[in-house]
Amino acid sequence: MAIERRPAAACRLPGQKRGITMSVRRITPAGILVAAVLALAGCGSQSTVAPAAAPAAAPATSAAPTLTITDPWVKTAKKGMSAAFGTLVNNTDAEVTVVSVVSPLSPKVELHEVVDAAGKTIMRPKEGGIVIPPRGTHRLQPGGDHIMLMGVTEAVKPGAEIPFTLNLKDGRTLEFTAVGKDFAGGQENYRPGTDPEGHEGMDMGESHG
Repeated sequence: MAIERRPAAACRLPGQKRGITMSVRRITPAGILVAAVLALAGCGSQSTVAPAAAPAAAPATSAAPTLTITDPWVKTAKKGMSAAFGTLVNNTDAEVTVVSVVSPLSPKVELHEVVDAAGKTIMRPKEGGIVIPPRGTHRLQPGGDHIMLMGVTEAVKPGAEIPFTLNLKDGRTLEFTAVGKDFAGGQENYRPGTDPEGHEGMDMGESHG
């Protein structure tokens, strides 16, 4: 017996006009897997790798100054002479020599030393300047090496801030500010004098700074 085969009826949605057909494509699990792989590959091709952050630069360290001074102060005075003191600190591995000093407080500023000569205490300019040993210190103090100011241009009162500039042998300078301070032991009787070696200085009498 012969069987008559009729073409399958086209799938038609409700309300769809006759003559318009819709084909439905069946997607197999294998097709879904291939599509997923292709999608992942496409995403991967668009990804970028962020560059590694550059390491932070280490902060620059400034070299320590050749010479510094701690606790600088200047003796109060109404007129005439005064003196400045403090502790010089050498921050290097070589000797540092202070050869001169200037200050707007006085037209004549000198590096002085105090020596005993023929039973007298003589204050005189320090020849060769003041030498601070490598990594060492040198005190400027009453009765010893100090900065001498002659003919001060104005009275130095307690708390006054007096600028100074030390000139070093190698051409460098050190600027600092000394604070005015009363000093009872500084009532020197300065008189011109000469030590036995012929150095001109100042006879400081029985009391000296």
